[in-house]
Amino acid sequence: MSDPGAHDWSILDVDPLQQTVTDADAYVRTLMQWHFGPETGSPFWLKRRATLGFDPLTDVKSAEDLALFPNVVDEFRDIAAEDLVPRGLGESPKIAAVFESGGTTGRPKRFLMFEDWFTRYLAWAGRKAASGLGGSGINLLATTPSGPHMIGEVTVRQSHALGGKRFSIDIDPRWVKKLIERGQTEELRAYVDHLVDQTADILATQDIGMIQTIPILLTKIAERPELVELVRSKVKRIAWGGAHMDPDTRAILREEVFPGIPIVGGYGSTTILSVAVERKEEQPSGLATFDPFSPYVFFRVVDPDTGRPVPYGERGQIVMNHITKFALIPNNLERDTAIRVPAEDGHIGDAVADVAPVQTFEGTRVTEGVY
Repeated sequence: MSDPGAHDWSILDVDPLQQTVTDADAYVRTLMQWHFGPETGSPFWLKRRATLGFDPLTDVKSAEDLALFPNVVDEFRDIAAEDLVPRGLGESPKIAAVFESGGTTGRPKRFLMFEDWFTRYLAWAGRKAASGLGGSGINLLATTPSGPHMIGEVTVRQSHALGGKRFSIDIDPRWVKKLIERGQTEELRAYVDHLVDQTADILATQDIGMIQTIPILLTKIAERPELVELVRSKVKRIAWGGAHMDPDTRAILREEVFPGIPIVGGYGSTTILSVAVERKEEQPSGLATFDPFSPYVFFRVVDPDTGRPVPYGERGQIVMNHITKFALIPNNLERDTAIRVPAEDGHIGDAVADVAPVQTFEGTRVTEGVY
């Protein structure tokens, strides 16, 4: 039996100001005691332990050993949300939301976002991507999915940090994927135009200082000269995330369409309950590089056939890990590839650059859509 009082759990406390990892292996070993101890683990992991084929309490001694875990995220399509609550968090831990994946590879998966983790992650992200606009009172225009998608709530918190108002339009990425899969290109164009028209109305009538958006809408705004002028005259910062932006498009937007306006990307997934932030220092190639909130979230870039890391500078498939006392989501082979980049000093795992979707994933054709 695991007695909560018999362990020093303080190493699991999330520190948004953390610069380096002092003892990642000790962190991982303590985390195994937490998630697989009867008094602290979640019903899901306590039950799943018997089917793992190894004992996480004795066999997982380092961050590298997390590769022993199977990829369990598909099981999150059917798990009751209550079964994902670690008992060590107490009887009524504050939950910010239940978020869902975009459904790119099938039915949506569901994940719990605990308020404590959300607040600390956002504090780290705000520091990492510091814009100098916090508390400035500028208004945010969010042209992103909302509803069950994490980015919608992130933009709510962003507007609070800015001290201004949040204007928004809604995007249904699942409907877009259906239109693409059915070959309904005219309906897809009409839907995207509908989104841009709504964006145009807000830009024309409101004082917008920052835009949080997705690549396809940003490129469509760039095709309308009157919207380009509105953005140039009003907006101080553009942030994008979700679907991927190729390097040529990124360069044109930054250098030709919106010169002088910072365009900052984020790469994330609901399965890591966070977004990796674009590094301010570019690679010599000019590619955007993304760093996750290590050690709580880390990436590995691997050869999908062998599971071994590819050399730095080479392309491989991304394996995502979320390892906190709030959730254990290890060894998740994602539907994205990227160029492997060394992590920041003292951080575990890899940074990633030039992220792109795979064509097929586990026998299913990947439809990226707008997000």
